[in-house]
Amino acid sequence: MENFLKAGVISSTHGVRGEVKVFPTTGEPERFRTLKKVYLDTGRERIRLEIAGVKFFKQFAILKFHGIDNINEIEKYRGCSLWVEREDAVPLEEDEYYIGDLIGMEVFTDDGNKFGVLKDVMETGANDVYIVDTPEHGEILVPAIHDCILDVDIEEKKMKIHLLPGLI
Repeated sequence: MENFLKAGVISSTHGVRGEVKVFPTTGEPERFRTLKKVYLDTGRERIRLEIAGVKFFKQFAILKFHGIDNINEIEKYRGCSLWVEREDAVPLEEDEYYIGDLIGMEVFTDDGNKFGVLKDVMETGANDVYIVDTPEHGEILVPAIHDCILDVDIEEKKMKIHLLPGLI
C-alpha cells in the first residue's frame, strides 16, 4: 500500500504573495480546508509544507503555505504534485478504494484465470471504469460496478472480476 496519496497538482501561481492554484485530484476538494500539511513532490524530493490558508475559485483550491511569501519562491513548483499521508486522507466508505492502491493490481476472472493488470482508473459521472491491460485483448474497460467487480484484495494486490457480455 502507498503511504502517500495524491491530493492535487499545482497548476499556477495566484497573486504575488506565494499562493498557488491547485487542481484537486481527490473526490473531496473541500478536504483541503482541514488539512494541516501536504508534501510537495519536486521529482527529486518531497518537501513538507504547512498550509496557512485555503480558499476556492471555480474548480481550484487556492493554497497559501507558511514561509512562502512571494511568487518567486513558489513559481518553480508549477506542475508539481501535492501528496498527503494516508493517515490524513479522507476515510473511505465500504467498497471504496484509493486509486493509488488499485493501479498495478493483478486482475483475475471469476474462473481463476489471470486476465491482466489494472493500469488506470477513469472517473466518470456514474461510476469509475477500470482500465485493464491484457496480453490477449489489449486495453479492456471494466465498469466498477458490483456485477463486474467481485473481490478486491488491497493487501494481495489482486482483483477478481466477472466479464459481462460485450466487454471484450
